[in-house]
Amino acid sequence: MKRPRLIMAGFAVAALAAAGGITAASPGGSPAAKASGPAVVRTASATVGGKTETILVNSRGLPLYVYRPDTASTSFVSGGLARLWPPLISLTPPPVAGTGITGKLAVLKDVNGPQVTYNGHPLYTFVDDEADHVTGQGIQNFIVATPSITSIRTPVGSAAPAGPTGGIGY
Repeated sequence: MKRPRLIMAGFAVAALAAAGGITAASPGGSPAAKASGPAVVRTASATVGGKTETILVNSRGLPLYVYRPDTASTSFVSGGLARLWPPLISLTPPPVAGTGITGKLAVLKDVNGPQVTYNGHPLYTFVDDEADHVTGQGIQNFIVATPSITSIRTPVGSAAPAGPTGGIGY
């Protein structure tokens, strides 16, 4: 069974990353580096946790995710973790806002290269996903990105931004 092994391998990679056993990969070694031109972000309907949600997807319809530990200025996804959760890269900035995009798209230049952000959140895909099919929700601190996700720059002491199902926060 491919999926359980992938999840177990993912947990092992996450544990190694947390322990400092994985170092950052160069942008050329990441699956995201295969991108060409500007990234396109649009919305689509998908089933998330048993409910139909409007989510962010890339130009191929792959669901986009945010990683809870990231900040507006730093992606903490690199090395082996980035091979499971490839960053959305835009080689020709700026990224293109497709149908349904109401938030701010930008590019963060970090360890992953020119990574696309939405309302300050660096965006990722998941290697086990298919177009408009969410399989990575809640795995390894990743949650599916929605058009209504609030800015990552939430001031200290204010309410945490809600996730795609309303109950998931940071």
